[in-house]
Parts: sequence; C-alpha cells; structure tokens
Amino acid sequence: MECAIITTYRCNAKCDMCKIYERPTRQEEEFEPSLLNKLPNGLERVNITGGEPTLRKDLLEIVSILKNKAKKIDISTNGYYPDRLVEISRKYPDVIIRISAEGLPKLNDELRGLKNGFDHSLRAVIALKGIGAKDIGYGMVISDKNIEDLLMLYELCVMMGIEFTTSTLHNSFYFNKMDNKIADKHRIEVIMREFIKRLLSSKRSSLKKRAKDWARAYLNYGILNHIINGTRLLPCGAAVDLFFLDPFGKILACNGSEEPWVMGDLKQQTFEEIWFSDRAEEVREMVKNCKRGCWMVGSARPAIRKYLIKSLYWVFNNKIRLLMGKDILL
Repeated sequence: MECAIITTYRCNAKCDMCKIYERPTRQEEEFEPSLLNKLPNGLERVNITGGEPTLRKDLLEIVSILKNKAKKIDISTNGYYPDRLVEISRKYPDVIIRISAEGLPKLNDELRGLKNGFDHSLRAVIALKGIGAKDIGYGMVISDKNIEDLLMLYELCVMMGIEFTTSTLHNSFYFNKMDNKIADKHRIEVIMREFIKRLLSSKRSSLKKRAKDWARAYLNYGILNHIINGTRLLPCGAAVDLFFLDPFGKILACNGSEEPWVMGDLKQQTFEEIWFSDRAEEVREMVKNCKRGCWMVGSARPAIRKYLIKSLYWVFNNKIRLLMGKDILL
C-alpha cells in the first residue's frame, strides 16, 4: 500500500486552485508524531503533504518515524523554507523532495499567491543539490492558466538535472474548492501532446531518468484524459491500495471525495481495527461507485503499478510510433 500523511491544513500560500489556507488547523489539534507508530510497516511509499508540511516544527521527527514504515518517503512542499528541507535531507538524503511551481517566476507567484515564491523554491533546489539530496524536483498543477509555461518548466528541470512531476485541477473537500474548471481544453491538449512526446523522447542524462520520463508520459496521458473526458484510465484503488491520514488522526480513503470518507480514528483505534472494520468496507463500496474520475498521483501511481503491463504497452507502442515518424495515440 501507499499512504499520504496530511500533516496540517496550515499553509503560507494562497493558491488559485486550492483554498486549504481558508480553514487552517490549529497546532494543538494536529496529531502528535508518535501516532504514526500505529501505521503498518512495509508501506511502499509515504507522501508527506499539507497544507505546507514545513510549517510543522516536528517535521523531522515525523520523517524519522516514517523511515521505519516505508520504502520511500516524499515531501510535497512549496519550498518557502529551504533550511527546514535541508535539515531533513542532511539526515535522510534519500527522502524525495517535490517543490510546487505553477510556472516560471512571475506566473508562479501570481497563481500561488506567495511573494517571491519561485525565488525561495529555487534557493531550496540549489541548497538541496549542494548537500547531495538524491531526488529533487518541481511539481506543477496543469491548468489553462499556466499551460504556456509547461514545456519551459520541464526543460528547465532537464537542464538542472532534477525531476518534474505534474497533476491537474480537482475539486474536493481537501482543496476546499468545488469550482475549479478548465475552459480552454483545446489549448491544453495541443501543448500536452507535445509534452508527452518530449517525455517519450526524453534526452535525460541517464537511463533511469529517461525511464522515469517514459512512465510520466503515461501519467500525463491520464491527466489529459481526465481534463478532456473527466474519467480515469485505470480503476481507483483508494481504501485498498492507498489511504490518507488527516491532521486530526482520521484514516481516509483518499483526498478526492466531496466530503471526507472517514474509515476510522487512529487516535482511538489500531490501524488493523480500522482497516478490517465494517465502516472500511462501506467506504470501499463508496469508492467502487464513485464517478468523480480523479487522476491524482496518489491514486494514479499505485494503479499504474498494479496494471503495469497495460501501462508499459502504451509507453512502448507510442515510443515505436514516434521512431516511425507517426503521431502518438491518445
């Protein structure tokens, strides 16, 4: 399984597509790091997110506990506090850092409502590379407001030798938004087609990095499909292959539902009691009947791994088409 830890709903940004900052948690109501000891061992991956997770003064303690729980840990952050990320990476250089960027400096700062946000994020990247952090990258939420910067931000990441991940607009309780929408879908499709081609024809310096780009081509195919059709490429495994822990200690199916689909309270129950409960089965049935068609990394990545043959077939088929001078099939 994979897990996402929503450490806080506090955030120092005021993003155009996310209103988490309008309902911040109070520090005293956020879970204590020791609660994480109740999570199962052997998790495939844990994403530490928020709000802005670096606002938690005990973030290093959180990471230290989760290092014993998961094969991989990644932190989603806006990078505004480089020193706090450096502190973690000095001790745990294999922790993955993904820094949000909605485009190049001017556009990023406008859409994220964070003065000098790109400047801080770039300083974080430079500082993390300087101490030998092993996996750093930018992450972009694709919309018709920033699509013109997509290719340039990707090429910047290639030049810097860092990763580049993407997602797109969603509406849910988590984002505290129900009116996100994309008006110019045609322009999105034109640019994303070119982006997917560049990923499939990656010029990265190592085979490992090129392979990551090939996999991200399929992920972005799923993003484009969600934007155009509002559907998922692969079945959702929420509450089976992944789960979320919110700042209050509640175990949730995902972060894409209109209201939180709570499976149980980790402060009051063991994880096993929650996971095998009647309520958990009720939530899984809700997931089966869900028509929201979300395609976010948290649920898309486990699905791609689960249906790996289908994903690989699409990648290799389209790589061959490009080599033959044909267009990709979407």
